[in-house]
Amino acid sequence: MSGLMKLVILVPCSFFFVALVKFLCDYLWRPLRIQQMLNSQGIRGPPYRFIHGNNKEVAKMRQEALSKPMALGHDIFPRVQPHIYTWINKYGKNYLSWDGVRAELVISEPELIKEVLKNSEKAFPKRNPTVFISKLVGNGLFSVEGEKWVKQRKLGNHAFHGESLKNMTPAVIASVETMLEKWKGYVGKEIELFEEFRLLTSEVISRTAFGSSYLEGQKIFDMLSKLAIIMHRNLFKTRIPWIRLGTIILKSCILHCEHSSHHISKYQEGMF
Repeated sequence: MSGLMKLVILVPCSFFFVALVKFLCDYLWRPLRIQQMLNSQGIRGPPYRFIHGNNKEVAKMRQEALSKPMALGHDIFPRVQPHIYTWINKYGKNYLSWDGVRAELVISEPELIKEVLKNSEKAFPKRNPTVFISKLVGNGLFSVEGEKWVKQRKLGNHAFHGESLKNMTPAVIASVETMLEKWKGYVGKEIELFEEFRLLTSEVISRTAFGSSYLEGQKIFDMLSKLAIIMHRNLFKTRIPWIRLGTIILKSCILHCEHSSHHISKYQEGMF
């Protein structure tokens, strides 16, 4: 075998070996190492599962919780966050879980929560949002930091100032009166209050934000609802580099997100 042929074979094999080592390091060694270190400090949690972490368990728990009829009462925590409820009871107030290969330290002690929210030493940066979440919330207060956050916070404070809120009162009253007028036709019938108040909220925001063009604002809320559904469907899906499992579905979701985001931006540009 000639030297050139050996080189042609050796180079791809070397790249494959390096990629394999990095993959095993990222998806096996590092998660197990983090788990071992936190366990030694008394922080336990559900064991790490190769590649998907605890995502399959979370998805299964949520599906089971939502498939059961909801009991009458105010304790909805076991239904909306069954995995957190189960693991807090099993592993304690603070535990370690896994979103794919990403370690997540879940805390429920008030003092620790206060320390994280204060973040005086900037030790707790915001998590980079997934492509679906970024399409839904954009570059707002939820995701930005530093000067951008300060600027947007000032704009938000101005919008929610007492005097600004007082000016919104007529629009709120008009929306509530519209809803109550519609309810007169439901006498003796059941009403889905969650949907009714969702519509009321969207109409109030649309009226106050878009004025006489509030119907256009409602179109934006409809598209945001679709984006939220897409985001929820992909919330606990694990993506693996170089492996194109479910690529068609994923691309379809992203295209849908981009299509809706484009229309939202278009409407907003036309409003202002």
